[in-house]
Parts: sequence; C-alpha cells; structure tokens
Amino acid sequence: MGVPDKLTEILEWKRREIAPLMRAVSERELLRLDASIPKPLPFIPALRRDDGRLAVIGEIKRRSPSAGEIAADASAVDRARVYQAAGADALSVLTDGKFFGGSLEDLRLVAAQMRGSPPGLPCLRKDFMVHPVQVIEARESGASAILIIVRALDDNEIRILHGAARAAGLAALFEVHSEHEVERAVSHGAEAIGVNNRDLSVFKTDLALSERLIPRFPAGVVAVSESGINSGADAARVRRAGAHAVLVGEALMRSADPSAFVGSLHAA
Repeated sequence: MGVPDKLTEILEWKRREIAPLMRAVSERELLRLDASIPKPLPFIPALRRDDGRLAVIGEIKRRSPSAGEIAADASAVDRARVYQAAGADALSVLTDGKFFGGSLEDLRLVAAQMRGSPPGLPCLRKDFMVHPVQVIEARESGASAILIIVRALDDNEIRILHGAARAAGLAALFEVHSEHEVERAVSHGAEAIGVNNRDLSVFKTDLALSERLIPRFPAGVVAVSESGINSGADAARVRRAGAHAVLVGEALMRSADPSAFVGSLHAA
C-alpha cells in the first residue's frame, strides 16, 4: 500500500517506538481489561448533540509537523478545563511525543480530570495506532476512543485494531482522505468517520475535501471534519456538507477567547 512520505516517516518511527512493547494480545485479555476498570464516557453519542448543533472536539496539541510549535509549555489538564468550560463536547489528546509533543501521561491526567468533574468529556486518544498493545494503553489511560488512520494500515491491521478497540470497550474514529478510504472504513463497520482535510503527504489543508467526501458517508455514520477549521464560517461550510462534528486543534490552542470560538462553531 502506498503511503505518503511524511506519514511513512511517522509510522516507521512509531513502530520502532512501540517495538519493545509489542506482544500477542488476545480478545480475552481485552475483555477482562474492559470488565476490570470503570467504563469510559461515551464518545460517539457525544458527537450527536440533542439540539442538532455542530459538536466540537477540542484537541490538545502542543506542536505538529505542519505548524511547528503551537503551545510548547501548555498543561494538558489546564487546556482540558478551558475546553470544558468553553462548551466543547469531547476532547482529543495527542499522545505522540516525537512529532506532536504529547504523552500518555497527558491522556491519563486529562481523563482523570474529566471523570472527576461532571459532566465530563470523553477523550479520543490521538496517535498513530498500529498494534493492539496501544489499545490497551488507551483503555488503561482513560480514553473513550482511538483513532484509526485508514491510509496508514492494511485491511487486516484495521480489522485487528477495530476488533481490539471493541473488545476493550472503546469507540473508533476512522480517519479518511479519499473516496477509496471512505469505502474501506465503511467496509469495516465504522460508526464514526473523520475527514482529515490536511493531506498528510504535504500537510496542505483543503476544506473542499470534507465537502466532497462527507456526502458519501452512509446514513447513520457520524461525520467529523478534521483540520483547517479556523472560524465559524469554516465550521458552517463543513456543516452544510453534512458534518455532525468538527475536530479543532491549532486554532483552538491559539485562541484568545476559547469560549467565544467554541460558541461560533456550535452556532454554525
């Protein structure tokens, strides 16, 4: 499977990073894990607001390959509290350290904060998932969902990761960037699909991608538009295309008034 160069670089690093942890993971182990710790907050239902407004996934992201440093010293817990107070519906926590400045500890701390301050927000573990051992990490750290990047994996890898997530009691957000990837996500029973408006090969962003792909989603699938949402007008644009939610990282991290910004996204 052809994978863009930057994504290839990241995935090669990720596989080396987790190589010492990789081992056989059985469905029985995952089911036992799910039964042994508190159930995560529901992720997919949080993206379908009762009032019909656009849902907002606030992302905690200190840096990225495209933007460079965004907020290098930001406290994940402080940002989570800000997003919660601003009215976000869910959180996305970057746990990749090398390229995005995140960590599993960020996820643990944020998820613990959300459990302790109702109404808490469900957390997506945002990382490059390649092995079920990362699903175990996500569940143990308090995540409600994992990200499955369709173009990064073959169909057998997707089947294994998605099955592991379900056994562990986690939802999955399938990320796509083309018509073929939409078809692949649907074939794996995706309940939530996110269009990454940023091309991971060159990190160019184009909201027209959401406009082209979201109408292809089956009825019943939760549609998320990711990346490049910088204003209420951007949110309105993808909302018209059929998005139920937007995932916003850099613009929200940089916002001087997160509450007003989230409000403008809800109102789209």
